[in-house]
Amino acid sequence: MIKNKEEISLAEVKALLAKEDEDESKQIKDILAHIKKFVDLSPEKAKKMKEELKELDIIKIGNRHIAKIIDLLPDDAESLRKILSGEEVSLDENEINKILEVVKKYK
Repeated sequence: MIKNKEEISLAEVKALLAKEDEDESKQIKDILAHIKKFVDLSPEKAKKMKEELKELDIIKIGNRHIAKIIDLLPDDAESLRKILSGEEVSLDENEINKILEVVKKYK
């Protein structure tokens, strides 16, 4: 059942599904197993990172972009640009550096 529609990171999905895991659903277990293979960040760190990225007050990036950044943790400007390509988002060097500084703290 969909309770809310909001873009969130895989780490946040992992936390939400872990709560649902009590019912022993095979589908939820399969999704959790898949996420655990690719997500290194804890849900708590992902939430803190999300807050820090929002505090940068970069109007050009929204929740969907922030979730992608958290999921992929870009190392450099080129990686960040690739994440945002096709999204009609053009960041200047200062904005890119601010985002990468936040990401670096959580790697």
